[in-house]
Amino acid sequence: MFAAPVVRDRTVAPGGPSAGREAGDAKGASGEAEAGDAKDASADGSSGDAKGATADSATADSATAESATGDAEDAPAGPTADTRKRSGSVDADTELVAVNFAGPPPAGPVARKRPVPAAVSTAKAKAGSPAVAPAPGTPSGRSSVQSDFGQSDSGQSGSGPRPAAQSVMPPPPLDLLAQLTNTPAPPPSPTRTLVRRLKIWTPLVALLGLVLLAAQILRPLPEPVLAFDKAPSSYTFGGGELSIPWPGEGQAAVTVAGSGAVETFGKQKPVPTASIAKIMTAYVILRDHPLKKNEKGPLITVDAQTVEDGKAPDESRIEGLRVGQTFNQHDMLKMLMIPSGNNIGRLLARWDSKSQRQEPFIKKMNDAAKDLGMKDTVYTDPSGLEKETVSTAVDQLKLAEAVMKFGAFREVVALPNADIPGFGRIYNNNDPLIMAGLSIRGIKTGSNTPAGGTLSWAAYKTVDGKDQLILGTMMDQHAPPPDPNGANSLVLVQERSKKVIAEVREALTSATAIKKGQVLGHVDDGFGVRTPVVATKSLKAVGLVGQKLKLTVRGDGETISSTAKAGTVVGELTLGTGAAKRKVPVALDADLVEPSFRTKLTRLG
Repeated sequence: MFAAPVVRDRTVAPGGPSAGREAGDAKGASGEAEAGDAKDASADGSSGDAKGATADSATADSATAESATGDAEDAPAGPTADTRKRSGSVDADTELVAVNFAGPPPAGPVARKRPVPAAVSTAKAKAGSPAVAPAPGTPSGRSSVQSDFGQSDSGQSGSGPRPAAQSVMPPPPLDLLAQLTNTPAPPPSPTRTLVRRLKIWTPLVALLGLVLLAAQILRPLPEPVLAFDKAPSSYTFGGGELSIPWPGEGQAAVTVAGSGAVETFGKQKPVPTASIAKIMTAYVILRDHPLKKNEKGPLITVDAQTVEDGKAPDESRIEGLRVGQTFNQHDMLKMLMIPSGNNIGRLLARWDSKSQRQEPFIKKMNDAAKDLGMKDTVYTDPSGLEKETVSTAVDQLKLAEAVMKFGAFREVVALPNADIPGFGRIYNNNDPLIMAGLSIRGIKTGSNTPAGGTLSWAAYKTVDGKDQLILGTMMDQHAPPPDPNGANSLVLVQERSKKVIAEVREALTSATAIKKGQVLGHVDDGFGVRTPVVATKSLKAVGLVGQKLKLTVRGDGETISSTAKAGTVVGELTLGTGAAKRKVPVALDADLVEPSFRTKLTRLG
């Protein structure tokens, strides 16, 4: 912004009141007098104009009305020649006012005409008529003339109103530019409009393109996704169909430990267990009081209840014990499992629960059964004598696989007999099978009238240089009566189980279920590139001919890097279930390559 002078028509010289005083001396003729005074203007009937004329006139000190008479056109009021020389060549009837511009200052003053007040016009029209005497109250020889600033030439405030300031709006920028450069604004045209739009929008579009480009390149890459779409869900052994000589009654089940496959016979409904319930008693004792290899465990004292229970007829028991005798935990397990002492089972229950009641220990037995997934099993006593203690062959296989993990248990149940210090020799009820030459190593027999004959067994066979454990259970086997306390049924279940064990051992085989390098799935990098994942080594399966084993494969749960190298393990393949299940790592078959610049740029997802 700047201020530039603008010249308007006025009767006062640009110098203001002081310039009027320069026009004449104190006693000479008036140099800046207007054509008539306020009285003259009033005589023409225009008091308003007279006021304007008086306000715009300059005073004369000693001049008479006659000396001021003359033609207004011939003798215009204004600065003297001397004044014009000092103030520049500015016309008499002009004044300098400030006008604000938005551009650079113009080269010189800009003239703008202003309407002449009516009083002045009247004064000019009366040129040549006698002048009117000065207004009353003014100093002798001086006119009462006011400047634009509301001051008389004597420096005092004028009696008339101050003129209102005029505001001037700046012209539009293009017009102003045209005024300053003397170049007219170019006329609008479609071409100029298009060019102007291109100049505005092209940088914006280019900037937007750069932002989108940066976003595409810098946004995170998708995580590689692992999929096992080519992994088999099972493996079936060759060699024909498995044929097992199942009994004609009751129920039975067979499994190769760790395979997860169970061969069954008969309806799996809960039936009385008889003494195979002691397997759970031993499991809870060893779980709560584990024994290391060759460790005998704490001493357990025989109480009066144990001695009294040893005299009960019609149940298996350890007779001849005395109150106060002590036996270590390992020997107590032998008396429980080998000759099947019911009174020893109850003593161990009281010892473990530190209670004279059996209920706390029985609760532990049922809780353990639930943990092992034995959903059709209920225990009501630690010996299995009560007919309300029931289970199934399949449930007993789950328990057998769990308890055979204890080394102390495997050692005890494999014994055909044992010598107990302080008591003497005890004999295994399962001796006929243990000595049958079929590598049978237990587990437990059971018999009574409600249950008939029951048997859980463990046998081994060496396959590919490793001993493989085979487990089986047979229940609800009844010999024709008379069968006092199920004694004949016990013999029956042993004979039938022996046939099953022999056939199963014969059918046990091995085969390569998964080959090294076999493709099991892929890793998708999120851009459509799939890298195979393969088994890192061959996986051999052990099972029965014609048997189907379950295969499972899963990721390791870790995020796969987009630049992972070949051989990076990304998962695991498992054959079977339980402790004896077999595993093989699954890894990338090739390097994962980070997507190219073009791929990153053109991705849509």
